[in-house]
Amino acid sequence: MFESAEIGHAIDKETFDAEEPVLREALLEAQYELKQQGRFPVIVLINGIEGAGKGETVKLLNEWMDPRLIEVRTFDQQTDEELARPPAWRYWRMLPAKGRMGVFFGNWYSQMLQGRVHGLFKDAVLDQGIHGAERLEKMLCNEGALIVKFWFHLSKKQMKARLKSLQDDPLHSWRISPLDWQQSQTYDKFVQYGERVIRRTSRDYAPWHVIEGVDANYRSLAVGKILLESLQNALKRSRLKPDKVSAAPLTTSVDQRSLLGSLDMSQRLDKKDYEEQLITEQARLAGLLRDKRMRKHSLIAVFEGNDAAGKGGAIRRVAAALDPRQYSIVPIAAPTEEERAQPYLWRFWRHIPARGKFTIFDRSWYGRVLVERIEGFCSSADWMRAYGEINDFEEQINDSRVVVVKFWLAIDKQTQLERFQEREQIPFKRFKITEDDWRNREKWDDYRTAVGDMVDRTSTEVAPWTLVEANDKRWARVKVLRTLNRALEDAFEKTERQEKKYRKDKE
Repeated sequence: MFESAEIGHAIDKETFDAEEPVLREALLEAQYELKQQGRFPVIVLINGIEGAGKGETVKLLNEWMDPRLIEVRTFDQQTDEELARPPAWRYWRMLPAKGRMGVFFGNWYSQMLQGRVHGLFKDAVLDQGIHGAERLEKMLCNEGALIVKFWFHLSKKQMKARLKSLQDDPLHSWRISPLDWQQSQTYDKFVQYGERVIRRTSRDYAPWHVIEGVDANYRSLAVGKILLESLQNALKRSRLKPDKVSAAPLTTSVDQRSLLGSLDMSQRLDKKDYEEQLITEQARLAGLLRDKRMRKHSLIAVFEGNDAAGKGGAIRRVAAALDPRQYSIVPIAAPTEEERAQPYLWRFWRHIPARGKFTIFDRSWYGRVLVERIEGFCSSADWMRAYGEINDFEEQINDSRVVVVKFWLAIDKQTQLERFQEREQIPFKRFKITEDDWRNREKWDDYRTAVGDMVDRTSTEVAPWTLVEANDKRWARVKVLRTLNRALEDAFEKTERQEKKYRKDKE
């Protein structure tokens, strides 16, 4: 796989001096066109052998292009803030916006390769990382990103010659880093696993480009021309799409029965039972969040539901049990300009809680398969592939011990009408009712179908949906609290079993 990058590619100075100004001008023109169109971001991943010119090449690109539109990100050792969250969190929050370019050193490939080379995990874990990288890149490309991946290469002989040359030169010996020496000892393993990664993750929508790094002139022109061609091709396309989504058509139930229609909406709690059960479940939740086992977990509660179903009241009863320092509430409305310049999951990744913390989402990422689907804010291909992307997102955060509890608060159509009318008549509730609420009500059946599809396709073992019969607000509030408590207790017990098994296996 690396044979063509070990044959001594070189460009003489005269040729380089002739081609550089033309290439530089074309790159600048493409970069400004990228900004002007503002349709997609560019993500450049830098990987490969130490000493093969990665840093020098990126420095040159910054000189050739407008550095104000390039964000160079280096991911070194994880910080305490990053360690307290899922691994992908650090990358998601650094993604470039549409119209900009991000250059990532120490990216997701660097982390998995270093871990495998130094024996921190086996091939199975490396393969999981490879699969995760594929899913991430496919999702980003589906959202419009252009991903350009470079592997800078040196043969083992070339690497040793470079180190010896620098070591013998008192003016340049400082250029040798500890990582250079370390990689000289692990070169064979690094190349072996690097080839495995490239072979598995070079796809039509995000291919790898292997660059021989011995000759600086060749290296610079090769990278510049590949980046230019990638940019020009992307700018010509109406919209970046790696392929069409292939999915079975979503159809209505043959017998017209629906999941929401099967709920028993007559569930009730009288005031006395409600007050007793509410305080019991609130105390239980407060205790669980103070439990030392919570330090190994974080909690996310997702609240979705019909308009006027009582989401706000349920959230207030949850929050009333807790210390305000333990939780945050994230209300989700129409995306801002900043959020529209990113993939739709970006604004939710930013709010993933650290271990020991609790985040409540009032509306969530499910807007993609609900309101965006119903209102036509995204294409059918976008919302159909979103089911898989959401499942993957929730699985990723669950793997990092984030407990995800999802609620759909359901009311019937008559109850909604009564609550709408009450809001219009009571002055201090009038702010709760808008024209959008009445307009959404006209699409009741469309939302009912979309909710059924959502639950069928995203209620998983790691993040199941809880359907809450919310005609009676008391019943709904207690059910929400009880479900949160059970989810936390189950997560604590699962972790204890896993840790016990791990200790036993090590004995």
